[in-house]
Amino acid sequence: MPKKSKKKRGLLVVVSGPSGVGKSTVVRRLLKLDPNIKQSISATTRSPRPGEIEGEHYFFVSQTAFDHMVRKGEFLEWAKVHGSYYGTPLKRLREEMARGRAIVCEVDVQGAAAIKRVVEEGGLPAAAVFIFLIPPSVDILAFRLKKRKTEEEEVMNYRLRAAIAELQVMEKYDYIVVNDKVESAAEKIRAIINVEKERTLLN
Repeated sequence: MPKKSKKKRGLLVVVSGPSGVGKSTVVRRLLKLDPNIKQSISATTRSPRPGEIEGEHYFFVSQTAFDHMVRKGEFLEWAKVHGSYYGTPLKRLREEMARGRAIVCEVDVQGAAAIKRVVEEGGLPAAAVFIFLIPPSVDILAFRLKKRKTEEEEVMNYRLRAAIAELQVMEKYDYIVVNDKVESAAEKIRAIINVEKERTLLN
């Protein structure tokens, strides 16, 4: 009798790291490298930054709408970060993972911890891998935060202190990737995804 082919399982790829490390830039490059990898788009109550597009970078919603989504259980995780709320909508995640695809969820450290709890409790119908993106040095992290020029200096300094504290949790992740060059970091994450996708076929 011919062997039954194993059903492809979806893979949730959680990319996290401190503010200013370049998560969004690396993920955008990753998506260009492999069109089969999809991205989860978060909802947020903060205002759009220059160049951010509704439905492409975030879903920008009111606090009332966000609270409604929380009450209806529409988020995989949600958290208050630097005064604004962020959440990962479940609907698209479920659709992509049902197709056996890898879907990248770019979140902060709080969000990654919340997703990890859901995964450990068996609340997600897919395998998951957690990747922590770090800067080559704290000096470079400070430079990147200043270069963004999206916040006042007091807020930027707060973000830098918080980012340094967030670096302490990296040992809780499956992989650590240094973002020295965007292309290199994206290639490393792509290689990790390929390895983890093969592993899901063996389980």
